[in-house]
Amino acid sequence: MRTAAIVLLLVAVVLGAAACATAPVTALPDNVKWVDHPAFPGVKLAVIHGNPSQPGPFVVRLWFPANYQVPPHFHPVDENVTMISGSVNLGHGDRFDKSQGKRYVAGDFVRVAATMRHYAWFTEDTVVQVHSIGPTGYTQVNPADKPGKM
Repeated sequence: MRTAAIVLLLVAVVLGAAACATAPVTALPDNVKWVDHPAFPGVKLAVIHGNPSQPGPFVVRLWFPANYQVPPHFHPVDENVTMISGSVNLGHGDRFDKSQGKRYVAGDFVRVAATMRHYAWFTEDTVVQVHSIGPTGYTQVNPADKPGKM
């Protein structure tokens, strides 16, 4: 009888752990934890799932204030970007050139291939969501360029 109780308890623990491991991850506006982005002054970052600096899938959200620009840069991994709110202007290449950018609005999706040189500017407060497979990084084409207010 005691053995059966222990077996049932172990089964319950294993099933409970499995249920927790497969529980959905939610990101509701009221429970997203925003922090200051370590590399972009004035930008907020929320890690929704995973860890971008570690191997494996991750999802992050970035909040950019109006009149912000990100200089030409690239990442070591493909990035899948969904516009959540606001808009972003994206250009491709080694030089920041607003005449070559394209505007994306809430609901739009962009895939940026690994090592593709690109830049961005924001004319309104904007939230984007990035999902990819880590580890990721950020390398500026010209290290002297500074991200920030235009």
